[in-house]
Amino acid sequence: MSDMLKQYSELPFGFLNATAENLHRVLEKPALIHLQGKEPEPLFICTLLHGNETTGFYAIQKLLHSYQKNELPRSISIFVGNVKAAQVGVRRLDQQVDYNRIWPGTHQPYLAEAHLMQRVTDIMQQKNVWASIDIHNNTGKNPHYACINKLKHEFMSLGGMFGETLVYFTTPKGVQSSAFAELCPSVTLECGLSGEAAGIDHVLSYLKNVLNLDNFNQCCSSHLNLFHTVARVKIPEGYSFGFEDDATINLLTEIEDYNFCELKPGTVLARVEPESSAYLQAFDEDEREVGREFFEYESDKIILKKSIMPAMLTMNTQVIRQDCLCYLMERIANPEL
Repeated sequence: MSDMLKQYSELPFGFLNATAENLHRVLEKPALIHLQGKEPEPLFICTLLHGNETTGFYAIQKLLHSYQKNELPRSISIFVGNVKAAQVGVRRLDQQVDYNRIWPGTHQPYLAEAHLMQRVTDIMQQKNVWASIDIHNNTGKNPHYACINKLKHEFMSLGGMFGETLVYFTTPKGVQSSAFAELCPSVTLECGLSGEAAGIDHVLSYLKNVLNLDNFNQCCSSHLNLFHTVARVKIPEGYSFGFEDDATINLLTEIEDYNFCELKPGTVLARVEPESSAYLQAFDEDEREVGREFFEYESDKIILKKSIMPAMLTMNTQVIRQDCLCYLMERIANPEL
């Protein structure tokens, strides 16, 4: 599947001035761009796995602009993912798979796109990749935070440099950071709403700091707020949903305000049509359906059964269908590292 990937040993012409929407004129397919720096072991930076999450792309542009006349402190390999979805500003096209569910470890290793991501992973392993950063955005109101897949010092240090809020997760499978966690310290950055100047500047500052690192001992893990993702919540395909009291499941319009709040039992999440038997699904780390552990049903309401903290709640109905309603998290103590 090598024809799905284009590799470059220098920046393609027009890359630094492109918008995410017209980047397809510069890169017509997923691309892996290798740039030489003082330290040979490369930092891997991944962007636009979701076409409407542009903060990483614009932060990378600013980073490379700032080094146009100076040598990079470390070699960089940049993977640019779903340029076709970026052209029209969506997470993925309807006929596409999710580009952050098909990396090594995916449940769909037979897909052509999974072979592409396996090839990218193999190339970076051969280059002795030093660290990996995958940059994303949320569609709902969330703080900036980092996610890791291993509770190891180097991972927590890399994530902690982005901020004090750190989320440990092991599902869904097939995500980029999890695949690269087998090769090097890796992190996923969640940078608020797409394209916001504050998010771009935060990522730019972070990338510059990481590029100038010699090791991963700069962060004290005792200062981190560490959470563990315990379930992913989905709306069953058979039920309509919305926010206007005109669907089978009607989510609260203030639901985004619940993100990163520790909610108490009895908190209402949605109202349902009477006698519809509508419900929410929750899948744990082993992909078992465990909704009964988190939700109960009272008259026409769906309410929380236990204390929990949600993340990534959004009012974007397309994202809810393509991905999920939210993730549920529990606070955990920092491990002794």
